[in-house]
Amino acid sequence: MTTKINNIIEELKSLTLLEAAELVKQIEETFDVDASVTSNQGIAMISSVANNDSNNDLEEKTEFDVILEEIDASKKIPVLKVVRSLTSLGLKEAKELVESLPKPIKTSTSKEDAEEIKVKLEEAGGKVIIK
Repeated sequence: MTTKINNIIEELKSLTLLEAAELVKQIEETFDVDASVTSNQGIAMISSVANNDSNNDLEEKTEFDVILEEIDASKKIPVLKVVRSLTSLGLKEAKELVESLPKPIKTSTSKEDAEEIKVKLEEAGGKVIIK
C-alpha cells in the first residue's frame, strides 16, 4: 500500500463509532453511493448512479412471505394436505397451524415459488396473501 493509503487507514482506526457513522453518511452523500453490509465481507460501496431517477429509491423485492389468511371450513383437509406437502410439519403441527390463522406458510422465498405456493393453497380452498 502507498503511504497515503496507510495514513488514511491509521486515521480511520482512530475514529469513534459516531465519527465513523458520520463519515459513512458523508461518503454516501458526496459520492452518491450506498454503503450496504453484504454477507460477512464487511461494507461494500455500491454506486447508485445506475438509478437515474433519484426519487425512486425502491428496490425490487426478492424475498417473499406466503401467508395463509383463512380457509373455507369445508376445505380444511385439502388445505391441510397442501400445507404438509409445502412444509416439513407433521399432521398435528400442520393442523395447529391451519387452525390458528393467519400464519406464514413459507418465508423468504422467491417470487416464483411464492406464486406457485399461492396457487396450490388457493386451489385447495385457502385464501393467501404474499408479502
